[in-house]
Amino acid sequence: MASRPPPRFVVRSHDATGQRRLWLWLGLAWLGSLLLTGLITGLLVRRATPAASEHRQLVALSEQNDDLKQQVSNLQRSAQVTEIATKALRGTLAEREEEISGLRADLGFYARLVGGDAQREGLKVQEVKVQPVAGTHGWNLTLSITQNAKRGEEITGKVLVSVEGLRADKVVQLDWPALGATVQKDGLPFRFKYFEQLNATIVLPADVRPTRMHITVQPVGDEAVSRTVAWNDALTGNITTTQGDHDAQP
Repeated sequence: MASRPPPRFVVRSHDATGQRRLWLWLGLAWLGSLLLTGLITGLLVRRATPAASEHRQLVALSEQNDDLKQQVSNLQRSAQVTEIATKALRGTLAEREEEISGLRADLGFYARLVGGDAQREGLKVQEVKVQPVAGTHGWNLTLSITQNAKRGEEITGKVLVSVEGLRADKVVQLDWPALGATVQKDGLPFRFKYFEQLNATIVLPADVRPTRMHITVQPVGDEAVSRTVAWNDALTGNITTTQGDHDAQP
């Protein structure tokens, strides 16, 4: 008897339960992957969000800092420009005040000299000025004396100068012979009709701090004229007045 060949097709029964189980596992795996992905994304977002916020704050603070630095720099430049302008203005004002003072002195001098409608007046100490001699205790003294031009007569005489000062908190007075003017020990001679400028050099002791100067003009045959000026005023030479003379206060 001949053998039967094997069948070409095998019919098996369908296992629906196993297939459902497979799809269930696949679904669970997909759902798990979604949950895992969401969890990882959330962690990354939570970590990245504070860093990004801090970065934005840092950038904002940096911009504010740069802006404040620029404002400070602008204010500093403005202050420097203002300071330079103020110094220049003060210098100009000082020069103008000095010019005005000089003009007033000249006006007083010529008003005194010409006389205008004033009465015929006698002698007047118009200018007193001292300047230090560098490297010494000496001082160059300049005196200007005038008389009203209406008098129209020549006048002669001598000028005596004394210096009052402090020595060890005590007041001392140095008369003309003690000031070192040995050549003209009897005084500074003058001879003029309208005005004359006298010059001399005096020497003060190193331990004396001068405070005032007394000037006495003694014309021949007439009464003496005296004037007292503060030493600081004599340093500037700004003592001329047109309303009459005023002695320096102690």
